[in-house]
Amino acid sequence: MRIVNIGSLNIDYVYDVRNFVQKGQTISSEGRSTFAGGKGLNQSIALGRAGVEVCHAGMVGPEGAPLRDLLSASGVNVDWVRQTDECATGHAIIQRDREGDNCIILYGGANQRVDETFVDEVLASFSAGDWVLLQNETGSLAYTIRSAKDRGMWVALNPSPVNGALLDCPLELVDCFILNEGEAAQLTGLDASASSPAELLAAMGERFPRADTVLTIGSEGSMCLSSGETFRQPARKVEAVDTTAAGDTFTGYYLAERSRGTSVPDALRIASTASALAVSRKGAAPSIPVRAEVEELLVSDGQAPAN
Repeated sequence: MRIVNIGSLNIDYVYDVRNFVQKGQTISSEGRSTFAGGKGLNQSIALGRAGVEVCHAGMVGPEGAPLRDLLSASGVNVDWVRQTDECATGHAIIQRDREGDNCIILYGGANQRVDETFVDEVLASFSAGDWVLLQNETGSLAYTIRSAKDRGMWVALNPSPVNGALLDCPLELVDCFILNEGEAAQLTGLDASASSPAELLAAMGERFPRADTVLTIGSEGSMCLSSGETFRQPARKVEAVDTTAAGDTFTGYYLAERSRGTSVPDALRIASTASALAVSRKGAAPSIPVRAEVEELLVSDGQAPAN
């Protein structure tokens, strides 16, 4: 089984701030850094560093070559990373506060040039039983979901950001959702502030009964509803430096383990460990660990990594 990620490729501009800017306010940044990013790129890097075969498909602008190089250096096949000269590479403006939390503004750029023709060309190289990983940061998402299912592929979706275009997609075709509490609330119509993780997970199961749902719940860890059974994984306690790629690291490692045939509980445990390592480091892609680091941390805890 192979994995193709038709996903976003961004350049992240990270501004260190005391507190997030409010309406009508002007604040000064305490520092600025530039990193490779984008949910698609981060998740592909996590898959590659987790040691599974993954192909990334996406679009960059004229300044996007370093993103392609980074993917390749992380063990990702980049044959389907294409350049357009018609617009800039997608980018993100990220505020990062002193607690390591962040808020993000996205500019789609070349990511929105992923069209139906490109999707058809990519999926023609894959077949029934292969996985396609998607996020809502590229064009033609609804078409990609339908086309992948028509080929008998498995569809994993990180439904972020949740907006009207996402809600118009054939989400009933998705085989695995990996999402946070806010996204689950938006998909189910519940109030995130008034709903427990268990309630959100149950509501996802009611709306999408054929899909597995993996719910990340920040410092509380993660939960999964699979074939009617619920699994819970506590978070590893670490000092958070930067949470930017935590969810993407979790997504990549979880799918990597599941593609190996690892059980849901072990996949959650390994993904949680990888995510903990990521939040203890600055940056998005640079913070994502390789599998040897994850295994070393598990062994130090007296836990055996999955085979």
